[in-house]
Amino acid sequence: MLTMDKTKEMFIHVSRNMVESKDILTQADKAIGDGDHGIGMARGFEAVEKKLANQDYENLSDLLASIGMTLMGSIGGAAGAVFGTFFKGGAKNLKDQKFFDIKALSIMLQDGLQAVEERGKAKPGDKTMIDALEPAKMKSIEVSSQPLVDAIENMAEAARQGMENTKDMIATTGKAKTLGERSLGHPDPGAVSMYLILKFMHEYVLKVSK
Repeated sequence: MLTMDKTKEMFIHVSRNMVESKDILTQADKAIGDGDHGIGMARGFEAVEKKLANQDYENLSDLLASIGMTLMGSIGGAAGAVFGTFFKGGAKNLKDQKFFDIKALSIMLQDGLQAVEERGKAKPGDKTMIDALEPAKMKSIEVSSQPLVDAIENMAEAARQGMENTKDMIATTGKAKTLGERSLGHPDPGAVSMYLILKFMHEYVLKVSK
């Protein structure tokens, strides 16, 4: 369980590492897109880091909604809409939550996934970030009795496997749709980002739990 201050620190850690992952995400997007995913995500999470460093939050809902609005306003394009919607949607039912635990994370993933699906009309198998988010959400329900550090590790691994599975999918949405079968063999950049967000969350929780 993390306090609000520690939760804010966790998302600052995520933000810094997402900025440092710019080249990885750029290379992933060059394979099936226009190569701007890494630049956009780095710009967005750089803005999130600055926002969080200068503001305190009463509850998880306010914190997650702030991240979502910041991403929407700074990334632009489809990635800004999708990841902004994920965090904003994930905030919906956490208004009274003043600490971060596995239950809160599961609610965040479930509501965030629903918001993304409703906004983008994508579904599992369409080669999008949903293919990493959906298995992480399912895993969050399965590991609800585990300590937070173990639960997030298992959820990040589920997201990684989901991301790997996108290599075998043909893109049906977004810019990669025009590639058809040429999108095979490459992971979806949004799925890579979704996996990395959970991976960096686990890194932080592991560090503070020692």
